Amino acid sequence: MQKKKNKAKDNSENIEKEVKRRIIRRKSIKEMIAPTGIDASSLDHLEIIACTNRFARSFFVANLPRMCTFPELFRGMYMFGDINTSVYINPILESTSQNDLNRTINELETERIMAEDRGNINRARLLAQKRMETEELRDEIASGFNKMYQATIIATLFAYDLKTLDTYTRLLSTEMAKSLVDIKSAWATQEEAFQSNLPLMKEKTGEKHLFDRGSMGTVFPFVSSEVGHSTGIPLGYNLQTGVPILFDNFHESLTNYNMVIFAKSGAGKSVTMKTLISRSSVLMGIESLALDAEGEYSIVADSLGGTNVVISPNSDTIINLFDIEVETIKDEITGKEREVLNVESKVEDVTQALVTMAKGSTKSPDVNELTKQIIAESVADEYARLGITSDPASLYVADSATIVDGRIEKQKKELPTIGSWYRQIQEKAANNTNVDYQFHYSYLIKVMKQYIREYGGQMAYFDGQSTVDILERSPFINLDISQLEERFARPLAQQILLSWIWEKYVKKNSEDKKKARKKRVLVDEAWMLLPYPEAVDFLNTMARRARKRNVSLAIISQRFQDFYEKSEVQAVLTSSDTKLFLAQDKSEIEYVKEVFKLSDGEAGFLTTCQRGQGLLKVGESSDIKIGDAKIATVLKGEEVEYFDIKITKVDEYSKTKNITFVIKDDALLRITGGIVQGMSGSPIIQDDKIIGTVTHVVIDNPISGYGIFITTMLKEGEK
Repeated sequence: MQKKKNKAKDNSENIEKEVKRRIIRRKSIKEMIAPTGIDASSLDHLEIIACTNRFARSFFVANLPRMCTFPELFRGMYMFGDINTSVYINPILESTSQNDLNRTINELETERIMAEDRGNINRARLLAQKRMETEELRDEIASGFNKMYQATIIATLFAYDLKTLDTYTRLLSTEMAKSLVDIKSAWATQEEAFQSNLPLMKEKTGEKHLFDRGSMGTVFPFVSSEVGHSTGIPLGYNLQTGVPILFDNFHESLTNYNMVIFAKSGAGKSVTMKTLISRSSVLMGIESLALDAEGEYSIVADSLGGTNVVISPNSDTIINLFDIEVETIKDEITGKEREVLNVESKVEDVTQALVTMAKGSTKSPDVNELTKQIIAESVADEYARLGITSDPASLYVADSATIVDGRIEKQKKELPTIGSWYRQIQEKAANNTNVDYQFHYSYLIKVMKQYIREYGGQMAYFDGQSTVDILERSPFINLDISQLEERFARPLAQQILLSWIWEKYVKKNSEDKKKARKKRVLVDEAWMLLPYPEAVDFLNTMARRARKRNVSLAIISQRFQDFYEKSEVQAVLTSSDTKLFLAQDKSEIEYVKEVFKLSDGEAGFLTTCQRGQGLLKVGESSDIKIGDAKIATVLKGEEVEYFDIKITKVDEYSKTKNITFVIKDDALLRITGGIVQGMSGSPIIQDDKIIGTVTHVVIDNPISGYGIFITTMLKEGEK
């Protein structure tokens, strides 16, 4: 018995030695070069041997839900602690997709008939639904509106000990199960899966899934929902991630500094803007000026040590519509600065304001182009009467220069006023015998009397030399117009003050950004301006021109629908890189959803969110720029190649043609002649980021093509 035991022991030892000998014999060159780099002896994890050992476990996505949605689908994986994720995407030829889908349709129909014959009505109904969906997909691919892809998703989770790794594994599996995504450990193929997750562009697991264009967007981890400007102020936090929002609407990545805020009453518009003004003043030194329609910002002016100006029939404040300032412009060719006095532009601004005044709250049809011509000629005559021309020196009293604190200061001439303009109209009316002119002169004399101080006009606070001069380097200036009548006087004041602010506040900034200070102009309750075309026109002009002076125009309003339906004010939206939507009325949400391509979930959130909560959009889609980019496509075999293109147009509001580009790569032009069938779905890459995919070619011009934003793809994935 003892001999048998000894013999069994000897056999066991011999087997163990043989196993060790074979293992040693199987060492690869890699193992001999770095024998202690990675221990792959375990079937369900790797041990990374270094100064501090780490454990790694790789997973692949085994099963997906029938309907893929974003962003919930893979968010839990991408944001799960110390994890790396790789996505391998291979487009499928349209012909192959068509054949596979036709075969699937036939199989589904066969199964449906068999289920019906067996009396399984529920299964038959389900199979009929699947067949209909498959047919729709086939038709979309045939018409060029969709495309099929094969994709593999691999993730590698890291931890400093095996117990923690096991815990993380369970948590990750539970998190993904909430989205009906089944992940499996790469059992016995940990090393291959780990290598697949390295930046080597080689996938070795073979676990592939089928996606169409919409669902393919659900796997892209390249779109960040965070706003984290390094120069920004804390404005709140991301409700989904808990990450603080650091916001700077003067950030260098933005194409303009303007912003719009839309929200229903009581949603927190004013609180948000007060927070932005206060914190940016204290932390960033940004100067702000507010057109305060509701009397809400005086407390901010007091707190920051700023200036509060009340404009009302009972105040002594006078704002002269005719105020004009010398401005400094930068020559685009030489880069040198020079002073100019743009009288022509000022005449146009004053004319627009006077036309609004003349039309009144009823928008009288008696005010026509001849009325406008008479007003414009009279305004120009007022400046000419004082010898004010395009020469900057003409704005000052001759020989009035004095030296104050080492600076040369000159005395300005007294400028024209509405009162002096009105007296000119009276004189011209007395001397003009033309019947048409007489009618308009008489009309102006009658309706404009309410604005003239000499006649005790109720709205004479714009008649006379200005009693207010905007203080330079004031942290906050508040122009309170809340005591004015809401229906007409307040919108009129907004228009006149915008023109005045442009002269006295914006134009004092140099066009040289190294010299210009950061300033913000806030227009509260901007919806009041919309019924008045001249006011809207000036608002649009200011929105387009503000950035050149290092100025941010901030628009706050209640009803987005009013802006959406009025094409004349579209420049305000397109010239605003920052858009904040707080709680919306249900009557408004469809307009917001359509324009900004919100998902159903996002739209639903805006109708139910609490005070101070909302959606913040900063920058253009994916910060796409006009200029060089690349497309990645497969021309032969499975090799992905990159070709140069140039983006020529970016359209944020188009549904299918967000990106217009031309082929610049000679090699691609030689091989294909441009964009050809099969390239649909090819990624468009700029600054090492996927910004969109190719959709289709420009008709009769294969050198040019269109692309769709990656963000639009993501939204389509929800439908």
